[in-house]
Formats: sequence, structure tokens, C-alpha cells
Amino acid sequence: MTLRLLTLSLLILYPIAWFAPLMHAGLLPIFGLSEISVVTGLQSLWASDIALALLVTVFAIFAPYLKTIGLVLVQWHLLDRRALPVLHVLGKLAMADIFLIALYITLAKGISYATIETGWGLYLFSGCVLAGLGLGIVTDRQKPEFKE
Repeated sequence: MTLRLLTLSLLILYPIAWFAPLMHAGLLPIFGLSEISVVTGLQSLWASDIALALLVTVFAIFAPYLKTIGLVLVQWHLLDRRALPVLHVLGKLAMADIFLIALYITLAKGISYATIETGWGLYLFSGCVLAGLGLGIVTDRQKPEFKE
């Protein structure tokens, strides 16, 4: 039951992580720093590079959330365990570093003298992705329960 609750908690934590500040960035510290979250980063990408924005949206939002929903369904016996390999592929696609690299590229294009400080959302988002990977491994290693 703990595994199920942990997996369900990711369905709440992911949206929080998408809006939480990943970093604070700006021109020199004296001009103030603006918060950058997954959502604001995606908005910036959609304005500058649509192909990259689409790719990042799939990897940063859809893949981890769909994987988590799939894990919940497997854990509650609403989806066959044979779907786990597909969920593992989704988990591999759900890498936060792809989003962060794209975000850094966008920042580097527009800011030459920048100050960047990490925010608490970076740790939350990274933790969600890592927790999703770990919960997927634990779910895969569990022995299937048979309904009678």
C-alpha cells in the first residue's frame, strides 16, 4: 500500500514541480532575478523554437506523468504488468536533464552577463523524476498478485 501511495503522491507533486522555481536568472544581481519554472521555460521555448519546445514538452511533462499514471494502473491491477516495459521506456524519456539543457541553451542565447541561482523547484522536479524511476523499478520487481 505504501508503494501505491508514493506513486499517487507523484501525481500531485509533478504539477507543483512544473510551476515551482527551478532557478532565478537575470542580468547581474543588481537588476533583480526572475524566476524560471518548467512552465515559464516552456513558454519561452515556444516563443523561440517550436520544435525544441514540442520535444521538451513531451520529455518534461507528458512522459513522466503518463509513466506515473501507468504505474498507478499496474499497481491497482487496472493495467496488465506486461505494460511495464513500455512504462520503462517512458521513464527513460522523462529525463529532466533534457529540459534543463534546452532551458540553458535558451538562456545562453539571450543573456551574456547572467546570474543564475538554483531554486527549490529544481530539486523537487529532479526528485520526482528519480522517484518515478525508483518506483518503476520496485513495481517491476514485485511479484504479481493473482486475483481469485
